[in-house]
Amino acid sequence: MQPSSHRHHLAGAVTPNAWHDLPDDLQLTLSREALRRAAETLADHAELLAGEMDAGTLLDQGGPDALRLFAAVVRATNRDGFATMGNA
Repeated sequence: MQPSSHRHHLAGAVTPNAWHDLPDDLQLTLSREALRRAAETLADHAELLAGEMDAGTLLDQGGPDALRLFAAVVRATNRDGFATMGNA
């Protein structure tokens, strides 16, 4: 008998234990959400660094404006770049 590639949880639910066991559409959905969250995290960190430079906590060498531009580009790309373009 071959080992099962699924684990059983409470109430008989079956959960895949490996990424490749997930259906393609679910992998795509999860990947897009991970990319969206990563982009937002980058943008938030850029804004935070810019604020720290504005407050004088970090040395300002023209960085706040560049970081804000970076944050805006990441957000704009994230907004339009991960849209569904048909079926994968």
